[in-house]
Amino acid sequence: MAAASQVPVDKLVTSGVFRLDGGEWEVENNVWIIGDERTAVVIDAAHDHQEIARALGDRELMAIVCTHAHNDHINAAAQLADLTDAPILLHPDDAPLWRMVYPDREPDAPLLQGERLQAGDIELEVLHTPGHAPGAVCLYAPGLGVVFTGDTLFQGGPGATGRSYSDYPTIIESIRERLLPLPGNTVVHTGHGPSTSIDAETPNMVELLARDGGRKSA
Repeated sequence: MAAASQVPVDKLVTSGVFRLDGGEWEVENNVWIIGDERTAVVIDAAHDHQEIARALGDRELMAIVCTHAHNDHINAAAQLADLTDAPILLHPDDAPLWRMVYPDREPDAPLLQGERLQAGDIELEVLHTPGHAPGAVCLYAPGLGVVFTGDTLFQGGPGATGRSYSDYPTIIESIRERLLPLPGNTVVHTGHGPSTSIDAETPNMVELLARDGGRKSA
C-alpha cells in the first residue's frame, strides 16, 4: 500500500454522476482525508471506494463522515465501510436522501450539532448547516484553521437550492449563524472545486443577507 501521509489534510478528487429529481450530471467531488500517520477520517466518500482506500494507505479509517446524503457524496460510502470496517456517520435529517441511494442500509451513527469527532490529533466540530440538504453539516477543525463545508459554501457563495429537500433562506441562515462567525482566516474546503476562506466569502454573503434578509428564493 501507499505510504501514510504526514500531512493532516489530504484532498482526493473523484469523478462520477450526480442524480436527483430525474436528472443526471457529470461531477467531480472533493474527498477529504484528515488524520495522522496511523488513523484518519474520510469526509464524503464519493464515487470510487478503491481510490479512496489507496489514498488512505496503511492508516486505520476511524469514520466515514457524510456532509450530506446526495448520491455523489455517499455513493462509495457503503463499499468503503465494508472494506475498512469503519462506521458511516450522517445527520438524521438527511435520511430521505440516504434511502434513495441505500434503501436497505442505515448509517451507523448520527452526526449532531456540536458533536466533536477525533481524526488523529485533530478535533472536528460538527456544525449543522441545513439548506442545501436538511441534514447538511460542516466540519470545523479549529486547530488547523479550516472548515469542511460540503455543498453549503463555495468560492462565490452558497450551494445550490433548486432541487428537492433544499431551501434558499435556510442555507443563507445556516451560513450566517454557523460559518460567518468563524475566524476570517479560516480556510474553507468545499465539496467541489477550489478552496476559499471565510474572509473571501463574507462580502458576498453580507450582500445576500442584506437583500430581503436572505429571504429571496433561488
